[in-house]
Formats: sequence, structure tokens, C-alpha cells
Amino acid sequence: MRVAVAQQTPSPAKTDGAPPPRSLGKTIAAAPAALFLILLMAIGSMILWIGIPVGWLYAASLMVDTSQPTLGPYILIIIGIPITMFIFGRALFTLDRAFEKVTGRGSETEFRAPWLKSMRGERTTKRRMSVLEGVMIVSVSLALLCFGAWFFLFAGSSLPT
Repeated sequence: MRVAVAQQTPSPAKTDGAPPPRSLGKTIAAAPAALFLILLMAIGSMILWIGIPVGWLYAASLMVDTSQPTLGPYILIIIGIPITMFIFGRALFTLDRAFEKVTGRGSETEFRAPWLKSMRGERTTKRRMSVLEGVMIVSVSLALLCFGAWFFLFAGSSLPT
């Protein structure tokens, strides 16, 4: 005698890999920590774009006594700035991961490159932007705006008069 056994299929909530929704209490408790991490990312991005180059230029200026330095300080700046920016960028990425852990937001994104899409295909992407990407976009935009204001308003002309 055969007995039919119903197969159990996993529920859709467990197969998509998404974590269960967080409670309101956990979300409210995580808000100050999340805001603090966003503030650290904003300060860190300003240090990345302004502090590191200025710091290396200052350190190289302390190495020379004349206005005609040798190649050493230039090499120090050319190598030191990108390496320090890479290390600092990794630290900012770690802050972004900590933000995702505190808020419970996943880091998986769906993104399809524009050249792989059909002209008639879907026009929207499902890629979510991370907080670090948003902070970096704002900080780079502010840095470009400040540079433009300095260049056009305060730098003066370098042409001989």
C-alpha cells in the first residue's frame, strides 16, 4: 500500500535570502548609531579628498629647505597620496559595512550594465545606492564647487601684467 506524502516546499520568504523585517524598537535604537556612522563617513570623505593631499604636501614641504627641491619630495607625494587614499578608502568601506550591519540593510545590489540591455528592454535598474556612495557623491560635488569658487573668484590671474 502506498501513501502519498505531500512534499514540503520552502516558503518564499526563506528562499529569497532576505532577512526578516526588523522591529520598530530595533530600528529606533539603531538610528543614533547609524547617524554617527554617516557623520564619520562624511568627515572621512572630506579627509580623503582634502586632508590626505594637504597632509602629504605639508610633510613634503618640511623635507625641503629651498624653492628648488630635488625629485624625492615629488616622488613621495606621487606615491604617498594614492596609497594613503586607498587605505583610507578601505576604512570608509568598513564604516559602510558597519552601517549596513547596524541598520540591517543588505549589501547585495542588482545592476545590469547599460550596454547589456536591450533598447526595448526595461528602462529602470534595481540597483540601490549605498550610503557611502551617496556621501562620496556629495563630498566630491562640494569639493568641485569649492574648487570652482576658489579658481574663479579668489585665485587671481597667473598671467603677467
